[in-house]
Amino acid sequence: MKKYYVFLILSGLFISGCKKDRGVSPIGPNTFAGTIRPREFLSDEAFTKLVIEIDYVTGYAPSQTSINNIVSFLQNIVNKPDGIVVNLTEIPSSGKQTLTLDDVRAIEKSNRNFISTNGVLTLYVLVTDGAYYMDTSTSKVLGVAYAASSLVLFEKTIRDLSGGVGQPSVTMMESTTGEHEMGHILGLVNFGTPMVTPHADPQNPQHCNNTRCLMYFETENSDFMMNLAGNIPTLDDNCKNDLRANGGK
Repeated sequence: MKKYYVFLILSGLFISGCKKDRGVSPIGPNTFAGTIRPREFLSDEAFTKLVIEIDYVTGYAPSQTSINNIVSFLQNIVNKPDGIVVNLTEIPSSGKQTLTLDDVRAIEKSNRNFISTNGVLTLYVLVTDGAYYMDTSTSKVLGVAYAASSLVLFEKTIRDLSGGVGQPSVTMMESTTGEHEMGHILGLVNFGTPMVTPHADPQNPQHCNNTRCLMYFETENSDFMMNLAGNIPTLDDNCKNDLRANGGK
């Protein structure tokens, strides 16, 4: 069976790692005292409600189970007493088979409807039919957390690598990808949310050294996913402790 190493990467990294761009979105919704920080997501100090805006390309809507999984993941972590709301919107395809992060940002700029204001924090999720422009025959990018409150899921790539014989289910790959990238938005590992106890993987920045943790770098490996027996990886105690110490539950 052909082996794919599936990496969730960010701008400025080679296809062997994952790093989050904490810059402000070009349309400005991520600005709060300069830039939205992980603590704004985790605590209720500035924002008591979270709106997740999911813009999906026609024909590539994520499954409702995956959406529920991601919302449940956040509900167990973030302090948002006024709740978490999902706004799902269908958008047209860009027409491009491959996308750069500049392309992704341009799509966000054209389609994002919600901004963070008046105690309501927003998270933008783009679900696209384009593949990442740096994909190769043996490495594929499933998702990127590319700004302080923005991430993209490359849904066509996710579907191409899931759902078949010997492959993880589409829902498992969607959920794992989305939750892993959410972990980076929340500042894991040691990238906006300080570590209570050192547990960063020195060879793979912003990833956990626990092989069973959602934030372990090989969670991004499709072969690794196939050995999970249908269970989405979870955060380990060190990652949970970091999030609590930074305002989370």
